[in-house]
Amino acid sequence: MTAWRVQAPVVAVVALGGAVGASARYAASLVRPTPVGGFPWTTLGVNVLGCALIGVLMVVTGRARAVHRLVRPFLGTGVLGGFTTFSAYALDVRQLVEGGRLRAGLAYLVLTPSAALVAVGTAAWLTRRVLTWRRA
Repeated sequence: MTAWRVQAPVVAVVALGGAVGASARYAASLVRPTPVGGFPWTTLGVNVLGCALIGVLMVVTGRARAVHRLVRPFLGTGVLGGFTTFSAYALDVRQLVEGGRLRAGLAYLVLTPSAALVAVGTAAWLTRRVLTWRRA
C-alpha cells in the first residue's frame, strides 16, 4: 500500500475535524466578542478548554482497548487543533501591546501557555483518577 493511500484518510479526517473545531472557535468569538481594547477572555478560554479536552482525549484513547486509528487525528489534531488558536493568541498579544496595554499584553502572553499547561495536566490527571475509580 502506498504512503498516500495510508495517509489520505488521516488528512481527510484532520481537515474535517479542523473545520468543525475552527467553526466552534468562531462561534465562541461571536457569542463573546472581545471589545476593542478589551482583554481577550474568549480566546483564552477556548485555548484552555481545548487543552483540557486534549488531556482527557489522550488519557481516554490511551487506555481504551481498541480505538480506531482515525479518532486521535480527527479529534486531537483536527477538532481541538482547529478549536484552539495560536494565531489569534499572538494577534491578541500584539493588539494589546500596540493599544498601549503593555502589562495586559505581557500578562496574556504568560497566562495563556501557563493556563493551557495546567489545564492539560489537570484534566489528564483527573481523567486517570476517574477511570481508575470507575474500575475499582
